[in-house]
Amino acid sequence: MTGFNWHGIAAIYRFELARFGRTILTSLLTPVITTALYFVVFGSAIGSKISTVDGVPYGAFIVPGLIMLSMLTEGIGNASFGIYMPKWSGTIYELLSAPISPFETVLAYVGAAATKSMILGLVIFATAHLFVALPLAHPVAMVGFMLLTAITFCLFGFVLGIWAKSFEQLQIVPLLVVTPLTFLGGTFYSIKMLPAAWQTVTLFNPIVYLISGFRWTFFGQGDVAIGWSLLAIGGFLAVSLATIAWIFRTGYRLKS
Repeated sequence: MTGFNWHGIAAIYRFELARFGRTILTSLLTPVITTALYFVVFGSAIGSKISTVDGVPYGAFIVPGLIMLSMLTEGIGNASFGIYMPKWSGTIYELLSAPISPFETVLAYVGAAATKSMILGLVIFATAHLFVALPLAHPVAMVGFMLLTAITFCLFGFVLGIWAKSFEQLQIVPLLVVTPLTFLGGTFYSIKMLPAAWQTVTLFNPIVYLISGFRWTFFGQGDVAIGWSLLAIGGFLAVSLATIAWIFRTGYRLKS
């Protein structure tokens, strides 16, 4: 092996970003409008009843959860759609026979999806400043946590795109699993506000650790220790990588 096929990686990466560029108005305008609506409905309506959570103004408290909600759903959607389309159109065989390794293929597709996810997260972060004063206790950690989350869930989206046999299956996990878990993962509340029994149940929701860890980068506190958050996302990253390695080794739903 003489090195990476940077031309192949760049070609796939540019192609995927070009698709994002063609719909950039709706891709960015939609989350901005949605975020504004969340602030109106939750920040104003509920915020008038709950002024602070753990000493943090409620409007600011929900921002990390809103960013995670958008990044998870969009990251999974972009990555899964990106690899599913070659399967659906039949061009996956050209990709598999091209002089580009599985690692380079994943790097290109996941890299493009993660880039879109990061752009979206930063746009929502900027939008939030129009509504609330937002402290940032650990800015470098915030960017790092965003990047780690984007990569991890884009890898998961890549797995989902290979697994799916139809456009309907492509939407099942994001709509019926990820989004509900995100809403139940402390996006709009602290799990400390729940009864003790439900707090224990909620700790089995992996999204809790993502939102809590990301919230820690803003306010220096979360529902669970930052170490547990990093361990949770690191474990999910490892599982996603191992699954992708197995897929390329066996050809699962790639060659049939």
